Amino acid sequence: MAGEIPDLQAQERTGTGKGAARAARRDGMVPGIVFGGDKEPLPINIPFNVLLKRLRQGRFKSTLFNLQVEGHEDVRVICRDVQRDIVKDLPTHVDFMRLRRTSKVNLFIPVEFLNEETAPGIRKGGVLTVVRPEVELVVTAGEIPEKVVVDLGGMQIGDIVHINDVTLPEGTKATIDRNFVIANISAPSGLKASDDADEAAEETEEAEA
Repeated sequence: MAGEIPDLQAQERTGTGKGAARAARRDGMVPGIVFGGDKEPLPINIPFNVLLKRLRQGRFKSTLFNLQVEGHEDVRVICRDVQRDIVKDLPTHVDFMRLRRTSKVNLFIPVEFLNEETAPGIRKGGVLTVVRPEVELVVTAGEIPEKVVVDLGGMQIGDIVHINDVTLPEGTKATIDRNFVIANISAPSGLKASDDADEAAEETEEAEA
């Protein structure tokens, strides 16, 4: 199971319609709705500053939240839409969907690299370049993996780790079909410069010949 699913606190919103929504915004709240899960839609208000901070952290729509509303059981939700002011680009309404434990959802899972210190390529001076510190996977809401593990133990300079080289957590799959790159071990800059100089010298000699 993944580490901590972040909590998101909200209040139940009394009243519906544009009037109640405008009143919420005047009070520094962002109106929203929680739907799905064989339950009635629940109107909510979220503190504007809290929501804005979450949005600025990025990947809001692909983060699973534990929604806490006083008087209701905690529920796992994922954002399905954020409406924004067309001029100020600030949130004016947010929609969340309830998830069952068996629901499938796309989430970004962090990648952990093992044996970096002992990788032959790195011991020779190579540099680990991480292309994707996180990988977007289709996961089950009730069994979210904590991480994707990449073992660098046998990697040499020039080796590349693709998604197909990695054993993904059971019950998950990548959202992208192609065999994309996660990381590679590149030659140190000094060696690269030396190689480039050698290539340039060879080209010059060939041209003079």
